[in-house]
Amino acid sequence: MKRKSFLKYMGAGAVAMPSLLNGFSVRASKPSFFEQMLHPNLVGNDRILVIVNLNGGNDGLNTLVPVDQYDLYKIARPKIGIPQDKLLSLSGVSHVGMNPAMTGIRELYDDGKVAIIQNVGYPEPSFSHFRSNDIWTTASDSDEILKTGWVGRYLKYEYPNYPFDFPNAEMPDPLAIEIGYAQSVIMQGPAYSMGIAVADPTSFFNLVNGIDTPTPNTPAGEQLKYVRLIARQANLYAGRIQEAFNSVATQPAYPDTVLAAQLKIVAKLIAGGLKTRIYHVWMTGFDTHDSQAEVDAPWVGRHAKLLKEFSDAVKIFQDDLTSHGVQDKVLGMTYSEFGRRIISNGSDGTDHGAAAPVFIFGSNVQPGILGDNPTLPAAPTVDDNIPMQHDFRSVYRTLLEGWFCMPPADVPEILLDDFPGLPFIQPAASCLQISDARERNKNAGRRLLDNYPNPFWANTTIRFEGDGGRATVQILDGAGKLVATPFSDASQVGRNTISWDSEGLPTGIYYCRLQNGAVQQVGQMLKVAD
Repeated sequence: MKRKSFLKYMGAGAVAMPSLLNGFSVRASKPSFFEQMLHPNLVGNDRILVIVNLNGGNDGLNTLVPVDQYDLYKIARPKIGIPQDKLLSLSGVSHVGMNPAMTGIRELYDDGKVAIIQNVGYPEPSFSHFRSNDIWTTASDSDEILKTGWVGRYLKYEYPNYPFDFPNAEMPDPLAIEIGYAQSVIMQGPAYSMGIAVADPTSFFNLVNGIDTPTPNTPAGEQLKYVRLIARQANLYAGRIQEAFNSVATQPAYPDTVLAAQLKIVAKLIAGGLKTRIYHVWMTGFDTHDSQAEVDAPWVGRHAKLLKEFSDAVKIFQDDLTSHGVQDKVLGMTYSEFGRRIISNGSDGTDHGAAAPVFIFGSNVQPGILGDNPTLPAAPTVDDNIPMQHDFRSVYRTLLEGWFCMPPADVPEILLDDFPGLPFIQPAASCLQISDARERNKNAGRRLLDNYPNPFWANTTIRFEGDGGRATVQILDGAGKLVATPFSDASQVGRNTISWDSEGLPTGIYYCRLQNGAVQQVGQMLKVAD
């Protein structure tokens, strides 16, 4: 099939492809001059959350060892219990010792940049990886199946018009980015996924460097190459991501691990000015049923290696943010679908359990340990679990209310019930002046301005929504030069209609700009020859 025929058969799909390319939503126009000119001046709630999934079920008891019950801990784990003299001490803490592999997290903790929440879980826990992961990502009860994610519901609350007319001047960037999942349920809103997904770090670096994975030397391979070319040229979000990524010249040396590669990308996008609100990254391997630790040296082994990868990646990520001066806008959290049993099993591992610790990291955390050490039994059995002390939805509530500044009365709309918050965000992280930004977010994607006909020959009718205050409508050419001001007066509440005659102006693309109080919007107009 020739390229001309190929486009013919693609039809409307060649204009606005609703599919994904390497996980990126594809649309068929580029950022306008005026959108690019406005973007550096955008202000608002630019707080960012980075969610780290420790997939498989992290063993909390070997992550944070209850040294105030160390004898009982060794009874429960005679072979894989970490020697007390190997544990890392934490500043101001005497009842807990940290896994010796976690030197990076310990350093951040001592520097006041880590909060640890003990025994996080939910009532009636599921020991299924898939079901428990669904519960954490949807914020459902254990007997409830939800099809939307808690992040997706929150982003729909903030940006109710998404995805229509997105990107736009108020939100030119993806609302959320996942690395490692193809549109997982955590980002699923009531009707649409609220984020975009990148299959893996390699796919991302191929995207920003313009590199394609090999295609077969067949007619189908040639078509795939052409689809990629058209999609890359047409992909608004990819263009913004590339712009942000390429604007950062230097980063510290990250470890060569999966999580570090993902966090390196996230740090570079944040430092490059991408306004994406939420990132979701992951590492796997925490399902440690066997050979969790070296029997002769239980402070090393499989679990310790995982914790070191996590700890080192978060530490260099935090250092990277600090080096670019963007650390105050970022908060991170971990979650794992469940913890492990108190007692070790016969394979020198641990089986699926219930509650586990959650780590919150960033310069705006209220540092310390929330919650008590789990109470260990004197004669542990295979049925003994660490009971939940904090519901995971209390963590989410604190992030929504304390970090993203949701009005307290609105939070149950997202979490589908009311949960108490937890004091792990500094009170100084004020939520003042967020309401104006939220109002702009709610209007993002709402069509306040259009014209008809478009394209037009000489005259066109401009329609805009007014609030009764003074409104200005300006026409700018493709270079951003003001060529006309069809309206500058008090507006009517609701629909306003004005006629504009473009006589004397050449054919081409023009931009119609509405300014009405704090609201501004830009629409594209095309003048063609009669």
